[in-house]
Amino acid sequence: MDRLDNTVRPYAWGSPTAIPHLLGVAPTGEPQAEMWMGAHPGAPSRTPRGTLVEVIQADPERELGARAVAKFGPHLPFLLKILAAGAPLSLQVHPDLKQAQEGYADEERRGVPIDAPYRNYKDANHKPELICALTEFDGLCGFRAPLQAAGLLDGLGVDSLKPYVDLLHAHPEDAALREVLTAILSADPEETVRTVAEAGAACVRLGGAYAPYADIARHYPGDPGVIAAMLLNHVRLQPGEALFLGAGIPHAYLSGLGVEIMANSDNVLRCGLTPKHVDVPELLRIVRFTPSDPGVLRPEASPDGEEVYETPIDEFRLSRYVLPEGGASHDLTRDAPQILLCTAGAVRAGEQELGPGRSVFVPAGEQAEISGTGTVFRATVIV
Repeated sequence: MDRLDNTVRPYAWGSPTAIPHLLGVAPTGEPQAEMWMGAHPGAPSRTPRGTLVEVIQADPERELGARAVAKFGPHLPFLLKILAAGAPLSLQVHPDLKQAQEGYADEERRGVPIDAPYRNYKDANHKPELICALTEFDGLCGFRAPLQAAGLLDGLGVDSLKPYVDLLHAHPEDAALREVLTAILSADPEETVRTVAEAGAACVRLGGAYAPYADIARHYPGDPGVIAAMLLNHVRLQPGEALFLGAGIPHAYLSGLGVEIMANSDNVLRCGLTPKHVDVPELLRIVRFTPSDPGVLRPEASPDGEEVYETPIDEFRLSRYVLPEGGASHDLTRDAPQILLCTAGAVRAGEQELGPGRSVFVPAGEQAEISGTGTVFRATVIV
């Protein structure tokens, strides 16, 4: 197995301290948002044999296994991250596989440059994802029931929100949510700035259930996404709890440190809380306007000590082992590629000693035994 040297991405919303604290290194003073583990061409992990992209390209069946190559192609189908949100991320959705393929083909056909800021589809893949909390972790996930959203907006006492409140009482629910989100994102910019300022001040004054939105408004003054965010469920994960985010589900991460895994894609349609491009017609085509519970996931323990986060996705499978002092070792050998990530303690993976934030790539079929005291996350695929 190969020890991974991973890139930390300095996005503006990142925490300047959370990832350095995990790694046991001094903060740089700059935001450190995501540490990428995998073979994404934008920031592939480095190994003693070259980048993980180069290693896999040299012999895909050796590194990934024949079954994984036959099912997903000659590339690692997932990207593993440590994510540290010091400020809210953009409100966003991801397409399903068919939508991604169609959108990518359309933009390629129209000659939209791949690096154009107004391009929606960077590849032809979907981007389901799972976030597992390492600390208390706040996020938004899925639409509230329209009447609940109406009550939240009405409680602010902001006159310019009354039309949205009235719309949310209409039926059917999915049409009401669609109409309100369209109206929010299409409103006059100057009026939106005033509305968001009033709503943000009311959230500060009221506190309680409004506190998360007060913080969002502080970070994104005048952004229509502040109002759109109030249509969504607020969820607070405790360490070890997770959220699965499927296609079309609007979501945003607000604060906290977590382990994130996703299909290897860059496709994002933004709804707000960002200076980046928001393509309202395409967004409305992708969003699923169905009220839903956030669906907090807790791992399901197996007899061998593996705790699995069950999802309906084959491109990734995330689990963890919590290794007690003096406990038994675990054989993780699997006919599929794996990345093992230590998030606490001191563990041994094969011949590699791992501390918090350190990881290894395990080729398909290679013996992988872990021991020690701490927590190890295991990322692999279902073949």
